[in-house]
Formats: sequence, C-alpha cells, structure tokens
Amino acid sequence: MAKILSVVSKAGLARVLDPVAAALLRAGVTPNAVTVAGTVGVLVGALGFATRGYLFAALVIITLSCFTDMIDGAMARRRGITNKFGALLDSSMDRIADGAIFGSVAFYYATQHQPRVVAAALLCLLTGQVVSYVKARAEGLGFTCNVGIIERAERLIGIGIGGLLWKFGVPYGLEVVMWLLAALSIVTIGQRIATVYRQANAPERVDAR
Repeated sequence: MAKILSVVSKAGLARVLDPVAAALLRAGVTPNAVTVAGTVGVLVGALGFATRGYLFAALVIITLSCFTDMIDGAMARRRGITNKFGALLDSSMDRIADGAIFGSVAFYYATQHQPRVVAAALLCLLTGQVVSYVKARAEGLGFTCNVGIIERAERLIGIGIGGLLWKFGVPYGLEVVMWLLAALSIVTIGQRIATVYRQANAPERVDAR
C-alpha cells in the first residue's frame, strides 16, 4: 500500500512541481543547487526543531524540503542530461537527510528518558542506511536489486504519519510506526541480499566463473 501511495502522490505532485522546475531553470538555478538546498532545509527542520521537541514544525519543514527530490529530478529531465555526479550528490544528500531525521528524533527522546523510542529511531536510522547500501553495492557489482517491501519514500511517509499521530496525541503512535519501519527495513535487507544471492549462484553466472 505504501508503494502505491508513493507512486500516486509522485504522479500528482509532478504536475504541480514541473512548472516550478521550469521557472528555476529559467532563473539559472541548477539541479545540484536544489538538491543541496533541500538537504539544508531537512537539517534545519531536524536539528533546529525536532531535537527540541517541535516535531510537528519539523515535519512541515522536512516535508516541504523533501519536495526538492522531485524538483531536481524534473529539472534534470527538462535539461535532457544524465549527470553521474548529480546522481552521486543526490544519493549522498539523501543519506545525510535520513540520518538527521531519525537521529534528531532519537536525540529528543533521549532527553525525555524514553529508551524504547530512542532504540526504535536508531534502528530505523541503521536499517535505512543498510537498505540503500545493499542496493548500491549490488548494482556496483553488476547485479539487479530493484526489490524490497520498503524504500526511502515509504520510510519518509511512515515517519510523517508517526509525526501526525504524535501531534494528535495518539499514545505510542510514533513509537509503533518506527518499530514497524525498522522491521520492514530488516525484511527489505533480507529480500535484497537473497535476490543477489540467487543471481550470484545462477547456473549461467557460475559457469562464467
């Protein structure tokens, strides 16, 4: 369901954000600049607000900043270029942003002496990074690794839902969401490793060795 919602939301937002991408290009703004600006926005929301307990304000700032993921892609498509450095920069900024989001939640709840929520946030941080790493490493070795029950978009949607539950006073809402995200991320890691294992041990690949 999360993947379906992610695809539908991206399709709808693309129609809204494409004119923004065109306007930025006309103004001489580069996709890489938008990528970095979006990450700075996430850092402001996470480190400036979430760490002090203003989780809803952080959610709003981070959500708006994450739209840059779509805007920079739309800008690159309009320019008709495929830039390997841009792809590297985008992936690197994503890892920084994800670390800031879950790390700031862990920090705040550590100050509130709630170790279960801290553990959930840190596990989300760890597993989210590994999910991305396994795919990148697998593709670098020549394997296909487009599998997994949850990816970055779903994690961000999930933590956003958790933030809304917290805002409306749902007991343990954010904690439950983060434990669920962590569990699904562990499943995704297993799916990706298993997929690469099957490819690595396929008869044609073994014969080639």
